[in-house]
Amino acid sequence: MAIESPQPGAELGAAGGAQLALQAVYLKDCSFEAPQGPRISGDWNPQIGLDLNTAVATLDGDLREVLLTVTVSAKHGEQTAFLVEVKQAGAFLMQNLSELDYRRAVGIICPSVLFPYVRSVVSQLVSQGGFPQLLLPPVNFEALFASSPDPASATKN
Repeated sequence: MAIESPQPGAELGAAGGAQLALQAVYLKDCSFEAPQGPRISGDWNPQIGLDLNTAVATLDGDLREVLLTVTVSAKHGEQTAFLVEVKQAGAFLMQNLSELDYRRAVGIICPSVLFPYVRSVVSQLVSQGGFPQLLLPPVNFEALFASSPDPASATKN
């Protein structure tokens, strides 16, 4: 898959302005485990666990890969019904962003762009595993960012 950057200044209003542009979205890794298959006795009312993680890596120059990892576990009583992990990535062009804007892009904007893709993959995997459809609830990445370990720097102007 080729990732092409737009021509310099093509999306900038003024030369040297801040820019955040999505270049590509791709599934990097996924797994589905159902130790007992869909054989669940009794009423289906699982306890759902949801873990989110965001990582960033430099691909080339101002091109960054943001990786959103979502792990969903479902337990029926003491038994694990299924475990799903999806790693959805996006290539984002990030130019002339301040430190705070960069952190907000990586912590809020990019994961918000990637999450609908993750939500779809999780739903498909769970359904194909023989379980009732699972739609992940919306995630407020801005609230998660604000409550991150370093909230003082997240709220600086």
